[in-house]
Amino acid sequence: MRKIILFILGLILIVGAYFVSQSIANNEKKKRPTPAKVVKTVFIDTVQNSSVQIIIPANGSLVAQRRVELYAEVQGVFKTSGKLFKPGQEYRSGENLIRIDASEYYASVQSSKSNLYNSIAAIMPDLRLDFPEVFKKWQSYLNGFDLNKTTPKLPEMTSEKENYFITGRGIVSNYYNVKNLEQRLAKYSIRAPFSGILTEALVTEGSLIRSGQKLGEYIDPSVYEMEVALSKTYASLLRVGESVVLKSLDNTQSYIGKVSRVNGSIDATTQTITAYIEVKDETLKEGMYLEANLNAKQETDAIEVDRSLVIEGDQMFIVRDSILDLINVNPVYFSDTKVVVKNVPNGTVIVSKPIPGAYAGMLVKPYKDNVNSEKPAQKVD
Repeated sequence: MRKIILFILGLILIVGAYFVSQSIANNEKKKRPTPAKVVKTVFIDTVQNSSVQIIIPANGSLVAQRRVELYAEVQGVFKTSGKLFKPGQEYRSGENLIRIDASEYYASVQSSKSNLYNSIAAIMPDLRLDFPEVFKKWQSYLNGFDLNKTTPKLPEMTSEKENYFITGRGIVSNYYNVKNLEQRLAKYSIRAPFSGILTEALVTEGSLIRSGQKLGEYIDPSVYEMEVALSKTYASLLRVGESVVLKSLDNTQSYIGKVSRVNGSIDATTQTITAYIEVKDETLKEGMYLEANLNAKQETDAIEVDRSLVIEGDQMFIVRDSILDLINVNPVYFSDTKVVVKNVPNGTVIVSKPIPGAYAGMLVKPYKDNVNSEKPAQKVD
């Protein structure tokens, strides 16, 4: 009985081994599955060349276009006037900014004018006898001579004899001495050269002012300039008169200015060129920091794309029959995020967004607008 059981178990093992071996053999004959091809979906754009405005970003602080630093050329005590000499005080054109006490100097000027008058009056009898033809004009000069007004110009001398006679009496030298004193007397009063506002006051009423001392600063608040330093590569792009959009740092206010001047030389240290932007607005103040976008020039037959789309500085990916290819391009201007390129034919289908791991010959599928969501990859059997 035991032998029969062992025989049956052996037979079962043999049959089982046969079926297992047949199953393994059949599995080896099956084909291995072909790996699925991955086709990346890409964003594309069709090239249409046009005129591209090259915009150069810059920033700087506003400075009044017309400003005057006030200095004293004479010495004296600062006299009180109708308005306080304080920062923020407004003045009209021609109005007194500063008046320095000139009583003593005024007396010496009047004394010199009186001496001139007396010297002319002393030669009148001689003129009547020796030069009767010029007596009347000198008589008219004396009649119009007013010590409280500016000394009038001497009559024109019409002959050498008259010239020698007048010059020999010291009248000409006395006249120019008086005019020199009058010019210096005018410096005791500083008038506003234009309507504006006082931004700095370094003296107060009653102070003793010395010659050469700085008194303050005065500006015209209606027109401001912003000085910007640009790379020398933009020197050929800047154009005087071009409009400029200026914005505050928080982008809450914008202003329209224009390029008023461009420096003719490049800074040897920084290799930059300086441009000046003129802007007018009642809300502007000196010292405000603004950002500017300068319209440098228009580049014809060009397109503007992201910098990341330009490979190795002069190549771009295009799509031909669902296959990526590289073409050479001519970049003419780089900004922080954009690049203006030329030599891309109209109708060329370019890649509009970077593709990780892209290479020439790569199979791709253009993204369709009617697809609700982007499919980064698709399996093809």
